[in-house]
Amino acid sequence: MRRAAAVALRHPLTWLYAWFLVLPFLMNAVKSTVSLGTEIVLFSLLAIAYNLLMGYTGLVSFGHGAFFGIGGYAAGLTQIHFARGMVVPLLAGVAASALAGGVIGFLLMRKRGVYFSLLTLAFTQMFFYIVYGATNVTGGENGLGGIERFPLRLGVATLDLGDKQVYYYASATVAAAAIFLLWRIVHSPFGRVLESIRENEQRASCVGYDVKRYKLIAFIVSCAFSGLAGALYTFLLNFAYPESLHVTMAGEIAAMTLVGGMKSFIGPAVGAAVFVFMRDTLSSWTQNWLIYFGMIFIAFVLFSPNGIVGVFQRLRGPRRFSPPAVPAAVSAAPRPARQPTASPPPAEAGSHLILDVRGLAKRFGALAAVDGATFQVRRGELRSLIGPNGAGKTTLFNVLTGLLLPDGGHAAFEGTAITARPPHQIVAAGVSRSFQIISIFHALTVFENVRIAAQAKHARRFSMLSSTHRFADLNDEALGLVRRVGLASKAFTVASSLSHGDQRLLEIGIALATRPRLLLLDEPLAGLAAPERRRVADLIRELHQSVTIVLIEHDIDQVLALSDRITVLHQGRVIAEGRPAEIQQNPEVQTAYLGHLAVASEATGVPATCTGEPLLRVEAVNSAYGKSHIIHDVSLDVYPGEFVSLLGRNGAGKTTTLATITGVVPPRTGRVVYRGRDVAGRPPEEIARLRIGLVPQGRRIFPNLTVLENIQIGQRPAPGGSGAGADPRGWTVERVFSTFPRLRLLKDSRGGTLSGGELQMLAIARALMGNVELLLLDEPFEGLAPAVVEGMWKVLQEIKRGTTILLVEQNADLALALSDRAYVINNGSIAWNGDARSLQADHGLRLKLLGV
Repeated sequence: MRRAAAVALRHPLTWLYAWFLVLPFLMNAVKSTVSLGTEIVLFSLLAIAYNLLMGYTGLVSFGHGAFFGIGGYAAGLTQIHFARGMVVPLLAGVAASALAGGVIGFLLMRKRGVYFSLLTLAFTQMFFYIVYGATNVTGGENGLGGIERFPLRLGVATLDLGDKQVYYYASATVAAAAIFLLWRIVHSPFGRVLESIRENEQRASCVGYDVKRYKLIAFIVSCAFSGLAGALYTFLLNFAYPESLHVTMAGEIAAMTLVGGMKSFIGPAVGAAVFVFMRDTLSSWTQNWLIYFGMIFIAFVLFSPNGIVGVFQRLRGPRRFSPPAVPAAVSAAPRPARQPTASPPPAEAGSHLILDVRGLAKRFGALAAVDGATFQVRRGELRSLIGPNGAGKTTLFNVLTGLLLPDGGHAAFEGTAITARPPHQIVAAGVSRSFQIISIFHALTVFENVRIAAQAKHARRFSMLSSTHRFADLNDEALGLVRRVGLASKAFTVASSLSHGDQRLLEIGIALATRPRLLLLDEPLAGLAAPERRRVADLIRELHQSVTIVLIEHDIDQVLALSDRITVLHQGRVIAEGRPAEIQQNPEVQTAYLGHLAVASEATGVPATCTGEPLLRVEAVNSAYGKSHIIHDVSLDVYPGEFVSLLGRNGAGKTTTLATITGVVPPRTGRVVYRGRDVAGRPPEEIARLRIGLVPQGRRIFPNLTVLENIQIGQRPAPGGSGAGADPRGWTVERVFSTFPRLRLLKDSRGGTLSGGELQMLAIARALMGNVELLLLDEPFEGLAPAVVEGMWKVLQEIKRGTTILLVEQNADLALALSDRAYVINNGSIAWNGDARSLQADHGLRLKLLGV
């Protein structure tokens, strides 16, 4: 009993309701009016209703002033023209706001981010001008008068709502009941889905939720409660005024919520009280009181994004998460956790076709990312999907899981077409996935991450008033899955604080919680240290006993060890399929990974001599993306006049090394020394001004600028200036056009209209126009036709005569034919370095370092 009382005393609603009870007395104590207290209560309800969108769903609306005003006008007009009294007009106000929210939400839910916010702003202005102009109905700029607070009969008792004190407690009672309903909603299965949408909308969709439906219902609910607050406010004033629909009101609602704290349920109520008190106090001193409130608002945005409540939370210390009421993990007699519905074990592989992909195609402009891919996966298999960079593997997964629409072909899961279906329907059918870049719900605990995924298959997943803690079967299932992926000791740890390896395990647990019969894993070993790789690989091996898996992975050793069969993609097409040993011996696969173009045999010239100090020295560099440790103690040298290649399999860390050199990814440790100066961690623009040029993977030209404008935007004078002392070998527009004649013909064409080869020429030309001393090339031959590759190879042969070059390239034969020296990186560490000619001549060594 004492424990229950202590829990009730700590409950946020207990404190809020106590505040409502003492507020009239506080108003008297500060010589204010009880009507101001009523305003605080109603704005508290309004801000909490608004926070259902902004704080819990992640939707920023600038339209809630309109719904607040619509509720007030609808209630007033109903009382004046249709139903004298209070109850029916209040219900009319709620219904009108909910209806308006439903219509507007239906129109806007396909928009996201700033577009959604701006469209709500536009609708607010539209409603304001409608009310302002409809003088015969709404009273126009003079507002709507004649609204009264009639006595309310409750059995034998009658409440005189005309009395301000009575109306305060009546309004507070209604607001308290509405806030209780909102509390139940945000802590229900429905509310937990809203939190997941806020954290990661794409992931919420890919665990089985129709996010547009959830967002629309949240929008309607928020509008309805905003309308209730507006109707009660209209009766408080006995008047409806058009400014209640103005965009200023919408801004004030957002400000109250942010100042109070949008990550807390009662934070908006705190913000409402502060706003009303400040407005009442400061407006008596100056008409410009909003300036001071604006300064406070800016201060909280900059220094305490979680508002006033966030300040108290920081003083109190970090939040401690508790397990659900009846956790299976600690129960004396735990019930067995329900496991995901699984396919038969691999022993039955071959008995049933589970995935049938035929002629699947996806294009991005002129680039065919997936080009007629055809393959089949049988139940119980562990099928690996491999291929060089840009082969189309992740794009294929995105098409199969509904994130991208195909341009041709089809895919069927267990005989049912899944192409062009939305992600949540594909998950419901039995297909789940992980992502190349970790995709979890970072602000939720490990347990909550898994539970939200498991809930997608629960019969009460859409319940809006039941607490998630009451679903013992759901909680037990989630805890069982957490144990299965090896995270039981971290079940109630916030996901953002996990190590990269644990986050990978968590993501697999999220995918498993949807009870898939086909599990698609996209580079689950990427960025992991060796012990973490073994943990995740062991889990995949265990999962293979109960579920069919299609695996994309660049760690070829693990692919060969794990796979039943391997499918190889190259330039969007399937070029080979078979058992691991067959793929290892397939000459076409080795060509895709190593190159073997005829032009590579044309290597000429004497290798540059490494004398003096290196132009670029990378010393023991470690770099990471967030918690993903990509490169480990990488060291390399590039001497003036050299052409050096950095080779490696997909995901080895080549592009990350270039990003570290150019400052895009600051190193955690180590040095990047250029011309004797340590530039590690310097901003990219500062490093670029040192005459280091980058041609990035994917070209990244400016699509809306012409070819000539793209070239000119990278122009810098040659060393020595533009006068008599200028370097005569400097790059000019004319020299670029002489080197790339095709660009001269296309100089007035927009970048977005060029082919892949033309884009690559333009990217190199733009970098050269900076008259760089060191040119970094990231996969310049990727996705190019053989004829274009040959032309590009000859261009690089010419460029290297006057420019130091560091090349990252998948086509080893081409790179080695151009290079003086080479480094090979494997799993983030340098595995080999030496003379490029010796590596080119040793086919067995190349196969060991770079092949399958």
